Amino acid sequence: MNVVDKRVIVVDGVPLPSMLDERMVRDVVYGFYDKIRADDMLGPIFNGAIADEEWSHHLAKMCDFWSATLLRTSRYQGRPLPPHFALPGIGEEHFRRWLTLFKATVQQLCPPPVAALFFERALRIAHSFRLAIAFNRGEDTMDVRPILAESL
Repeated sequence: MNVVDKRVIVVDGVPLPSMLDERMVRDVVYGFYDKIRADDMLGPIFNGAIADEEWSHHLAKMCDFWSATLLRTSRYQGRPLPPHFALPGIGEEHFRRWLTLFKATVQQLCPPPVAALFFERALRIAHSFRLAIAFNRGEDTMDVRPILAESL
């Protein structure tokens, strides 16, 4: 008898849905950033920070990030926060829009359990980034409240 050892990935105490794979991660990343680049609020920020010829590199890096985050690969070797510190005036309204676009993307492209997993992680990332940005600016981090899914 030949037994295949299939590793079960557990994220936040829940086994990862088997339909989540690298292709789905790529589809989410590319679909999301298509929305970002076309968005009236976020497009100018992202397009101003990332040159046209750098987008393919950025998308590959974001695929690595989400692969590492959800599939527990070790592909992402970057530091995601420092580039965000250089964006003046980025605030809660920007993160709300980011989350709204992300939610729309995962709901469009993923089965409900995978969309929920992606979105829950995005909510945590947004809050973590908001706290770090506020701290970096010398602002009172006690005023930074999590953005709740039901408020979007």
